[in-house]
Amino acid sequence: MSIEVRPATLERFGDVATMLGPRNPTSTVCWCLSHRVDSRTNRELVGRARGAYVRELCGRAVAPGVLAYDAGEVVGWAAVAPRAELPFARSRKIPHVDDLPVWSLWCIRVQPGQRGRGIAHALVDGAVAYARAEGAPAIEGYPVDNGGRRVDLTMAYVGTRSLFEKAGFVKAADTGAVSGGFPRVLTRLSLGGGSAGSSPHD
Repeated sequence: MSIEVRPATLERFGDVATMLGPRNPTSTVCWCLSHRVDSRTNRELVGRARGAYVRELCGRAVAPGVLAYDAGEVVGWAAVAPRAELPFARSRKIPHVDDLPVWSLWCIRVQPGQRGRGIAHALVDGAVAYARAEGAPAIEGYPVDNGGRRVDLTMAYVGTRSLFEKAGFVKAADTGAVSGGFPRVLTRLSLGGGSAGSSPHD
């Protein structure tokens, strides 16, 4: 399997829409905005406005995430951005390990029918590479600690602890968050900045 991961730039917005958008463009779906914008903005963005907002994000200097491709076909998405720009910066449930300007990786989606092929692993690795290229000193994930038990697919977007640990992340803190009935943990990978939760692979 040869999965390529690329930044979600404006010219790839059609692929972002394939991964995140509704079949009916007037429908209101997440578009991976519920953890990117504040709650008021999230409520105010409805229908086509959500897709338009994401399109604007894709046109910025720093892409809002990365896309996975298999033979030119989009098969996955991962959201990654500086934590300071996200509601996670003010979260009472997700703690701050330190004062590093870390990036967050909080949503991983794989196309139905494509699961079990290692695409999620490629997305995590690609998101890490993108954050590193953009100068992030460290990157965090907030996966469920499910102990190998099945996670409901509707809540699986946060990832599992084992998925992140296989990419070199280590648990840095417990959180007060729960997803799909499982506690979420804060995992951290140092990208050269060095701090709590640095990976032994660095």
